[in-house]
Amino acid sequence: MAKDLKRSLTIEGHRTSLSLEPEFWEALQAAASQRKVTAAALVAEIDQARGERNLSSAVRVWLLKQAAG
Repeated sequence: MAKDLKRSLTIEGHRTSLSLEPEFWEALQAAASQRKVTAAALVAEIDQARGERNLSSAVRVWLLKQAAG
């Protein structure tokens, strides 16, 4: 299994780190491209709606829901 990749993003003016498997990074980039926004902008949107989930989990769940249609 592939190792998680940790990347830093700036969300709403502050830096944060996000650890995701390579497949989720690819899906995140594709979703951002489709929406014509940066990955950081999409993560910021997900961050605002995530509730109690940690950010990495919220991104994974958001991507899963997008794939399910």
